[in-house]
Amino acid sequence: MNDLVDSAGVEGEIWLDGENIYHPSVNVADLRRRVGMVFQKPNPFPKTIYENVAYGLRLQGINNRRILNEVVEKSLKGAALWDEVKDRLQENALGLSGGQQQRLVIARAIAIEPEVLLLDEPFSDLGRQHISFHGSVPASTKLVVSRIPEAGVSSK
Repeated sequence: MNDLVDSAGVEGEIWLDGENIYHPSVNVADLRRRVGMVFQKPNPFPKTIYENVAYGLRLQGINNRRILNEVVEKSLKGAALWDEVKDRLQENALGLSGGQQQRLVIARAIAIEPEVLLLDEPFSDLGRQHISFHGSVPASTKLVVSRIPEAGVSSK
């Protein structure tokens, strides 16, 4: 997933469903659909709040407005952000606070329903905000979290 960073090096192997993801035959675009990543520092796109969440779906060719609306709302609710932004979906995401931006990128990640969701200390700056992934990601999605501080986090 760091294929665009010239200075990045890879040692070892990471296997997903019996396939080494670093093997040259692996389609990186397909891998990015299967594995989501949320970093410690939020990285929203310079787009609207709505388009940040819908971005991955659009890359998959989903442009049906009803489906996009449903997934955007469900994902923002799952990331505990819907109530704060439901009337501002067309505003630029870069105008959100740091904690809101972090919850936005969590919503963007869960919107595509990845098989694996990698979370690198995604809650470290959220304080006591409660995030529940229950109903936000399919039961088959595997969550891999590097650290969960005292913020309230539940998977059920």
